[in-house]
Amino acid sequence: MAKKSPGGPLARPHLPARARRAVSLITAGVLAAAGVVSLAGTAEAVGTLGNAAAAKGRYFGTAVAANHLGEAQYASTLDAQFDSVTPENEMKWDALESTRNSFNYASADQIVSHAQSKGMKVRGHTLVWHSQLPGWVGGLGTADLRTAMNNHITQVMTHYKGKIHSWDVVNEAYQDGSSGARRSSPFQDKLGNGFIEEAFRTARTVDANAKLCYNDYNTDGQNAKSNAVYDMVKDFKARGVPIDCVGFQSHFNSNSPVPSDFQANLQRFAALGVDVQITELDIEGSGSAQAANYTKVVNACLAVSRCTGITVWGVTDKYSWRSSGTPLLFDGNYNKKPAYDAVLAALGGSTGGGDGGGTGSCTATYTQTATWNGGYNGQVTVKAGSSAISTWTVPVTVASPQKVSATWNGSPTWDSSGNVMTVRPSGNGSLAAGASTSFGFTVATNGNTSAPTVGSCTAS
Repeated sequence: MAKKSPGGPLARPHLPARARRAVSLITAGVLAAAGVVSLAGTAEAVGTLGNAAAAKGRYFGTAVAANHLGEAQYASTLDAQFDSVTPENEMKWDALESTRNSFNYASADQIVSHAQSKGMKVRGHTLVWHSQLPGWVGGLGTADLRTAMNNHITQVMTHYKGKIHSWDVVNEAYQDGSSGARRSSPFQDKLGNGFIEEAFRTARTVDANAKLCYNDYNTDGQNAKSNAVYDMVKDFKARGVPIDCVGFQSHFNSNSPVPSDFQANLQRFAALGVDVQITELDIEGSGSAQAANYTKVVNACLAVSRCTGITVWGVTDKYSWRSSGTPLLFDGNYNKKPAYDAVLAALGGSTGGGDGGGTGSCTATYTQTATWNGGYNGQVTVKAGSSAISTWTVPVTVASPQKVSATWNGSPTWDSSGNVMTVRPSGNGSLAAGASTSFGFTVATNGNTSAPTVGSCTAS
């Protein structure tokens, strides 16, 4: 990432952390009775990172920079491969509130709107962090700083309420090294050890549905720093402090390799009753060695049931914050690297479809077509790639307690939760190269206005 994005191993400074008119109406109850099918159990090959991860009950995301969305290859790779995004710098304090109580959401909104239009989840990054703070924050006295911190959390989370899956509420609050001590920061120095708890409690009062995470780096294996974070999370869970997840940034290179106890470390946190997420993954290197390290990380996440997803810190090596180390899955020309193939294979996918433009491929694009108090209509446009396809499937997930009350122009099957439908053509599903079709659905929001997650299209 750019200078203002994640940090990394001990030797370098860390700067991230970082959809009514129905041709035929079919009720969800009738559909469920007709046949409940688990998305994870589908037999079709999945040919993109997001689709393959979704079949494993996880997301696969990437950090996104708003100023690259206008680049065709960047946007097409993002849209074809990933089902979750994290704004790289656009939600940090200096970007949103450079002047006290004056908020500028333009760049962050651009990323969120793009993600929602594609049915992607969004991770919010980050609310309270010692870095990328505007100068006025550090100059505040104790009472003013407490007010400013809680106001920043409240204003930002209110603006994005219902649009964010997980928030990095507090980022990098612990020192590197062997002390396990808190990092010096305006928040730590003036508000004391209680500032993290206060930030989480404030966040929960604003949004009862978003996952609230603590995020840090160099905590991937068991060490003094990860032990200190573990003890904090254990204490929070025991006392009812609202923490839902822990993020492990996972910036690796030859000097800071994937720890041998990486999986065990994820598991011990999960055993505390929190989800774990790999939030900023990049691994310097190339070829089979880099591919093997990526495989280790993906396998570790898949082995821990509460590891809910993986985010790589960027789409392409060209824009990585450490581009000279070529740490990502796509090279500077957006070619898939051996590491990409290894990740897809580890997720159980294949390269035989859903690739966003190749032979036998298709894409799925989500649009919200109507909204009203208590519900909305969504439409998914399915488009064939450069070759004709004979059929297609698209997974759609609505956020609980939302329920799909009607569908048209597509035949869905449901998983046991009633929130994930896999949509197939209701008739002939063949599409000529470049041709498109669409299906639609009506959702009862039941108080949750989040956009659905539309997974990658799979063609055959």
